[in-house]
Amino acid sequence: MKKKFAVVGYGGMGSWHVNHALKSDVLELCGIYDIDNKKSELAMERGIKAYASLDELINDKEVELVTVAIPNDVHLDTVCRLLKGGKNVICEKPVALSSEEFDTMVKTAKENGRLFTVHQNRRWDVDYLAIQGICDSGEIGKPLRIESRIHGSRGIPSDWRGIKKFGGGMILDWGVHLIDQLMLVFKDEKIATINCEETHITNNEVDDGFYLTITFESGAVAFVEVGTYNFLPLPRFYMKSENGTALIQDWREKAKVAKCKYWHESDVLPVQTAAGLTKTMAPRDSITMDVYEKEIPKSDVHDFYRNVCNAIDGKENQLVTQAQVGLVLKIMEHCFKSHGQTIKFEY
Repeated sequence: MKKKFAVVGYGGMGSWHVNHALKSDVLELCGIYDIDNKKSELAMERGIKAYASLDELINDKEVELVTVAIPNDVHLDTVCRLLKGGKNVICEKPVALSSEEFDTMVKTAKENGRLFTVHQNRRWDVDYLAIQGICDSGEIGKPLRIESRIHGSRGIPSDWRGIKKFGGGMILDWGVHLIDQLMLVFKDEKIATINCEETHITNNEVDDGFYLTITFESGAVAFVEVGTYNFLPLPRFYMKSENGTALIQDWREKAKVAKCKYWHESDVLPVQTAAGLTKTMAPRDSITMDVYEKEIPKSDVHDFYRNVCNAIDGKENQLVTQAQVGLVLKIMEHCFKSHGQTIKFEY
């Protein structure tokens, strides 16, 4: 039986959730609530019920699950009111502006016996799934360094993303996704240090990009770069592993993998370059290395909602756990503390 479902906030992401719910095999949309009357009117024009208030939504006993898709700075009050009202809650990211706020949400969910999770939808991005698949297969060994990048060239959009009090900036907007992805790849690693350098090319109030280096106790490194002033983007993923390298240019392309078969250092012939001979950078051949492509993985982002509905019924564990969300939030807090300096990570 489908879960009766509602959405708080009928903006960009709220509309996205509504559209998916209307086509869902596990959700039945009851309606939306938005403080903006124009958005409520738009919903009603589309045949969607618009609750007159949050209390009216909470008092609708049929509604079992609610997604919160409103500005980051007002997540706390809305999430807690819904949980206290007996609703299971999904919150858009970033879930909170501090670990203290998030801890309050988690406590409220436990006290009221409700499911509470966060919409980390980019776990279903095909480029990430490709990198995760290569790591899980062990085909080129344990990852030593993974570089994850998102580059744009239009600066920060002229909305809440450029305003600090609303939780703007790229660390909270895109960083929350890319950090979450890499923490799943390095799930068995323990963080030692963090170094984060923010950029302020187009915005002085919040970061319009950043360079984040997470070093693990094992020596492995996760590197995240987000830029909004890059007219020629670097590859989406670059992974250096024990026995090879993987590269994904962007989400539309297949992963390219180079797997080392034999070291054969003694057989390397020097290569002539413009400045002279080099043995160090001599290219490999098919005898010592296999180069191949991986098919783009299949993905259905609505698997997130299928998991949430099954978790409510006790049939599955949550894919996006509160511990995972809390760790990513702590990493982002360390980013803001770093100011380009390497600092010890405190769990």
